[in-house]
Amino acid sequence: MTPQPQNFVGTPQSRVDGRLKVTGHATYAADHVIDGVIYAAVVDSSIGRGRVTGVDTSAALAHPGVLTVISHLNAPRLPYVDNPGSNNPPGTRLRVFQDDRVRFFGQPVAVAVASTLEAAQHAARLVEVSYDAEQPATDLSSAPTDPPTTYARGDADTALGNAEVRLEMTYRSARNHHNPTEPHATIAQWDGDQLTVWDKTQWVVGGSQVELAAVFGVPQQSVRVISPFVGGGFGSGLRVWPHTTIAALAARVTGRPVKLVLSRRQQYFGTGFRPAYEYRVRLGSDRSGRLSAMVHDVRAETSSYEKFTEAVLVPGQMLYSMPHVRQAYSTVPLDVNTPIWMRGPGFATGSMVVESAVDELAHELRIDPIELRLRNEPAEDPASGLPFSTRRLRECYAVGAKEFGWSRRNPKPGVTRDGDWLIGTGMAAAVYDTGGFPAQAHVRLNADGTALVQSATSDMGPGTYTSMPQVAADALGLTMAGVDFRLGDSIMPPTGPHGGSTTMASVGTAILDGCDKVLRQAITLAVNDPRSPLHGVKPDDVIVRKGRMHVRNDPTRGETYQQLLTRNQRPHLEVIGTYAGAVHDRFSMSAYGAVFAEVAVDARLGLVRLRRMLGVYDAGRIVNPKLADSQAIGGMVGGIGSALLEHTVTDSRDGRIVNANLADYLVPVNADTPDLRAIYLGGNDPEANPLGVKGLGEIVLVGVAPAIANAVFHATGRRVRDFPITADALL
Repeated sequence: MTPQPQNFVGTPQSRVDGRLKVTGHATYAADHVIDGVIYAAVVDSSIGRGRVTGVDTSAALAHPGVLTVISHLNAPRLPYVDNPGSNNPPGTRLRVFQDDRVRFFGQPVAVAVASTLEAAQHAARLVEVSYDAEQPATDLSSAPTDPPTTYARGDADTALGNAEVRLEMTYRSARNHHNPTEPHATIAQWDGDQLTVWDKTQWVVGGSQVELAAVFGVPQQSVRVISPFVGGGFGSGLRVWPHTTIAALAARVTGRPVKLVLSRRQQYFGTGFRPAYEYRVRLGSDRSGRLSAMVHDVRAETSSYEKFTEAVLVPGQMLYSMPHVRQAYSTVPLDVNTPIWMRGPGFATGSMVVESAVDELAHELRIDPIELRLRNEPAEDPASGLPFSTRRLRECYAVGAKEFGWSRRNPKPGVTRDGDWLIGTGMAAAVYDTGGFPAQAHVRLNADGTALVQSATSDMGPGTYTSMPQVAADALGLTMAGVDFRLGDSIMPPTGPHGGSTTMASVGTAILDGCDKVLRQAITLAVNDPRSPLHGVKPDDVIVRKGRMHVRNDPTRGETYQQLLTRNQRPHLEVIGTYAGAVHDRFSMSAYGAVFAEVAVDARLGLVRLRRMLGVYDAGRIVNPKLADSQAIGGMVGGIGSALLEHTVTDSRDGRIVNANLADYLVPVNADTPDLRAIYLGGNDPEANPLGVKGLGEIVLVGVAPAIANAVFHATGRRVRDFPITADALL
């Protein structure tokens, strides 16, 4: 069927849910009002490894309002059925209150349940837990590793030995925590064998619903997950954490609905993090800057009970044309909570190293950093051998250089000053995989001419509530006000996880498919109806504007959806739209970008201040430029944090996180982000998906940290390879 006119896709629409959020009417996980709700507070372990030898609950149970304290001593046995389709890493997931083992500092060892929040919190402090403590392993550099994941093409070691220019560097990146605005929270209620949870989650069906069914050994249909709003996630909501199971367990034990909200401190111990890395790289080229070989040796932390990995090796495999590559990626089991994906997962860390190393090579060879990258731009994906669906990285460099004023840059480090400040500029390339998960969407065209669209996806902030009605409105020929889009409930059609820059590609495509099918039903009904002005018209000659179908070349000949359905006594037309998921067997598909940064470094104090940043992105079709700018600014802010501020500090004596609060774990504030700007190349990628989108939410963080690091080097002449870059490294 001929595509309908595009009136909303590609235009800057304000958030549909914006007023709800700024007026406090958006209902987040802990905001739901449930009759008879009681409260739970988690008791955390105060050792980093060992066994619980006793749990004294007498003082807690004597406190007014306290209903029960649950620990491994009295908790019901839970089946914890295997769940291979979940986001749980390989290993044995933490089984809440099922044994006496302590695997990391802050692990839940008990929960106090009371009639009020204050009583529950006080009772949790009254519980006395005794331990047989062991020395935890927390040092990434000295602990033994798991067998590595490897990749190789060509003969990297021989090529490196023959290279005219060789560099060897080791980079380190600190653990980062997600720190979303909304704390992780769950309300759980049982009605017989039916469990309902109001949860903060980024995967309503395949994550929360399926995992809770597996933990409690009930059918999937016996669990309902409701999550209409998510106040930021950055990846932390992509799996079920122990607190959600604890809330459901406490609700089953007490027979009452239970609300459990983690404190900010507890989130540092209980909801994952971007793991710390040690990344050694050896790089070889000829004198003209042609890359010949690169060897990567990576160490990354994981927990002792699960093996978490991410796509950290991919940028080193395909970002540049290079015949010889060898990689080894080793996880280091430590006595910590299991890491999880954080915005730009894998690619942000991998690009941080690769783009810093390429910049070091550019300085060594006295070649402009952009020119060096251009000399090594591949014609096809070096890792897979597949052609690129689209790769407009050259254009990103050109547009960015012009807009940023790169030609005015003095290439010599440490010579540009503004009073006491050393001024530097740097740049880096960015890449992130374009993917898509299977998804479904329910589309119903009502007799009043409005549409209801539903899908069990999430909206943690990118604007799902807004962008999906844009797609549906254009596909059905309606206004956005005529589309009622609902999400966040497991009774709706299932989707994949809300992450990895896949939601628009997956859910948006399923909605497009459903709307196309409903539109086809409506037009078919009209052209076959003798009473319709459209009777006998070829379906492809019918278009829809503002809910009115008419002949393409004769706008006077037509009727509205409402007239058609009312006359035919049809209350609605409805279908399930589907998307099968991304297929990567014909093309290499990724989003690309070029990030430019200018910094000022205080010559006496070593303080680094970002002055401006520009990102230019090849991200396919931009459905909503206003939302895209919001995503780009947020991603850049996250990258600034990784580059200059964010650093989880662990006390090696007991595994305690020293800075588990927003006073000591520093994140960027307005003063740290003065001038951030994004440019999006026009066009779309028709090979990626029917919408032509390549994903934006992840790529806008990738490349930010190395661009800043390269600018710091240009300002000072000092290369810092440990992230975040702090003042003491520059003194």
